[in-house]
Amino acid sequence: DQPRSRGLGDVYKRQQFELFGEMGGNVIMKELNLKHEAKRYGCAVLAATIMALNIKTFVRAGGLFPGGFTGLTLLLQNIFQTFMGIAVPYTLINVLLNSIPVFIGLKFIGKKFTISSVCVIVLSGLLTDIIPSQPITYDTLLISIFGGLINGFCISLCLIGNTSTGGTDFIAIYFSEKNGRDIWNYILCGNAVILTVAGLLFGWDRALYSIIFQFTSTQVIQMLHQRYKKHTLFIITKEPYQIYEEIFKLTNHTATRFEGTGCYTDEKTSMIYSVVSTEEAKYLVKKVHEIDPKAFVNIIKTDYINGRFYQKTDY
Repeated sequence: DQPRSRGLGDVYKRQQFELFGEMGGNVIMKELNLKHEAKRYGCAVLAATIMALNIKTFVRAGGLFPGGFTGLTLLLQNIFQTFMGIAVPYTLINVLLNSIPVFIGLKFIGKKFTISSVCVIVLSGLLTDIIPSQPITYDTLLISIFGGLINGFCISLCLIGNTSTGGTDFIAIYFSEKNGRDIWNYILCGNAVILTVAGLLFGWDRALYSIIFQFTSTQVIQMLHQRYKKHTLFIITKEPYQIYEEIFKLTNHTATRFEGTGCYTDEKTSMIYSVVSTEEAKYLVKKVHEIDPKAFVNIIKTDYINGRFYQKTDY
């Protein structure tokens, strides 16, 4: 016989409604939302603090220009200071530059996400103006590498907490949500304009070292931020409904069950097929083996998805 596929969403939804009821479900959602917001603002405060320290210990010591609006802010500060003799606060320039991206965030991404991002922008700016400069090293190559690592970690920390450092992050997230894939390498190409201006005005050595800084930062983001990387799961199990419950609870989208027969044992079995993110795949493999220690799991890297696919938007 040919294997048959069967949708499992309706079964699980009915079970959950009978188990929790509407009131119980609302209580659970409120608790999850509180934890989510605590995580969001915790990541925002921590990232803003580390970012300001990175600017005062590494970036300023090397005279570098990081990517995005942080680099543009530092470039404009240097222009005002060098050519006009005016010391303009970092916060003032950074907030003014981010006014348009903030509008984009409110209109196309989400209110909670944008407000928390504004907190990162303002807090990092204030701390950058307040914290005294304490260079750790003056070796420009070391500054480019380690400063870039820290900068990438800060941006990734924000994205993990569903917030951002502002500026080009809004643009990257908007297009990533629209297309379902990350565009951080395109952002790196866009930063070339800032570096070209910096090279013409302040010397090409600083601009070229800034490319190392930005490249390092971008690679860290791609390594730590797994939201748009997908994996396909093929799970051979005798507990398909319990495994599907875990998939639905974690991803909020359905799966497909194929019924078949094991060639070696000649016993009836089921295969669950689903596409999830990289982070979700790691969690689900652990849960699958808790439910069915004898389950067989095959994970395949998925480069492209076409069709109806639910993407969680926590913005």
